Amino acid sequence: MNALAFADLSVPLRALRTLAVEFPELPAVDVRLTPIYPDRLELAIHHDLPAFEAWRTALGISPDAVAWHGDAGTFWLEGETTFAGATVHLTGFAQLEQPVPAPPELVAAGGSA
Repeated sequence: MNALAFADLSVPLRALRTLAVEFPELPAVDVRLTPIYPDRLELAIHHDLPAFEAWRTALGISPDAVAWHGDAGTFWLEGETTFAGATVHLTGFAQLEQPVPAPPELVAAGGSA
């Protein structure tokens, strides 16, 4: 059984409420709270890099502080900051527009990427 009470999530809940009041025009995102990290607010955006940029700017996360990760046609951006006392973790997921083509010699041999 979890030893934390719902009230123990008050820091990220307060941050979420403050974001909703201060930035009501921002695009809706996936929101996650967990008793595993009771001071953390996780925000995720799927297939909408302009929305990620709007949130990054509103949260004051420097472009230099955003990490890029990727594999097999999908990539994600991650940034973190403190807002209203909570650690806010922002993630944006997207697909690469153009898949990387297989080298011609691999295609000629009947292989694929």
